[in-house]
Amino acid sequence: MDQRKFCENLARLRREKGVSQRKAAGDLQISQALLSHYENGAREPGLAFVCRACDYYGVTADFLLGRTNDREETDSSAACLGRLTQQLRKLAEEAEQYIK
Repeated sequence: MDQRKFCENLARLRREKGVSQRKAAGDLQISQALLSHYENGAREPGLAFVCRACDYYGVTADFLLGRTNDREETDSSAACLGRLTQQLRKLAEEAEQYIK
């Protein structure tokens, strides 16, 4: 995950939606402080948050994570599932590295 791009996208989507950090955080079921950490790159989110944020802002995980500039899915579900599986593996590896 390109953390810088993720942070930029997350903050930009919230501003485009016209909601405060407090409102977005409540809707996304996290604290305002945690959302602030995600937006400024102090913390990395888990998969559950990424999924909720994609649904909330109506974008793909690839867009939110900075892997594409396309906000909406344009290819097959199988390809999407393959990319999601790769992302999950990478997140698991990063989590394992972080824990060590």
